Amino acid sequence: MAKLDESAKGVYIISVTPFTDSGVLDLDSTDRMVDFYVEKGVTGFTLLGMMGEAPKLTMAESRSFVQRVLKRLNGKAPVVVGASSPGFASMAELTKAVMDDGAAGVMIAPPGTLKTDDQIVTYYENAAEAIGTSVPFVLQDFPQSTNVHMTAGVIARIIKALPSCVMLKHEDWPGLAKLSALRAMTDLRRVSILVGNGGVFLPEEMERGADGAMTGFAYPEMMTEVVKAYQASKPDRARDIFDAYLPLARYEQQPGPGLAIRKYVLQKRGVIASAALRKPGPKLSALDIAETEKMIARQTRRLQEIG
Repeated sequence: MAKLDESAKGVYIISVTPFTDSGVLDLDSTDRMVDFYVEKGVTGFTLLGMMGEAPKLTMAESRSFVQRVLKRLNGKAPVVVGASSPGFASMAELTKAVMDDGAAGVMIAPPGTLKTDDQIVTYYENAAEAIGTSVPFVLQDFPQSTNVHMTAGVIARIIKALPSCVMLKHEDWPGLAKLSALRAMTDLRRVSILVGNGGVFLPEEMERGADGAMTGFAYPEMMTEVVKAYQASKPDRARDIFDAYLPLARYEQQPGPGLAIRKYVLQKRGVIASAALRKPGPKLSALDIAETEKMIARQTRRLQEIG
């Protein structure tokens, strides 16, 4: 598989990690999930992300899951692996393993201990050195989770200093002004920018220069069809598609139960056998499920209306 580079675009789905009801890694569901995502038109995969329950996996389980996805894909789509870690030794170990297995690159989020701009830049310089400067990496900017706030200027410093930084996962909220500022920097090497937050700002982000999305949603076809419509210069069509899915996308974006909602819908769609999150993790109430079912029904009607 070719390595990730600055030209990446489309939808890199943030994959869930399937478990059985008892919390065991479910590799049979993993195969179905890979097939489902490919059928829905994703460009690439991102594994072991923050919504992939990566901290709940052992190193052996992480390797097993990545290898299973790579084997099932058999080169059909590039795979980025989340390698974030408080220490560089474990980051380097996982990076070497998954790159040897055939991954296209890794994603690195900053630890919450970083407080100043210089600390952030130095951290990424050290991380790039630890994993090897030949390994392309994605800079994850997700302050709602990491509590690390990176300005457009700091991101630009990292991109200029590190040629192996080929993509920004832009997940600040609000972050539209930051995205515009980065695209306006004429002296900055153009890197791929894929956006997150469940795609709830995807139309605006595409119009401000994003190359696509790197996030999750139980209906990945929403994101693939929206991006495809923008690539075909059909923004009105893109917004019609987006609007049909928006209530459920917004509901799934809740901090806390969001991943449980996503897994419930994926189970309902026959993608995974169990909606279970590995403990500790929230469970949906009967009311949560009723609300989700109601939005799915309304979404189906809206999609029929727009054709």
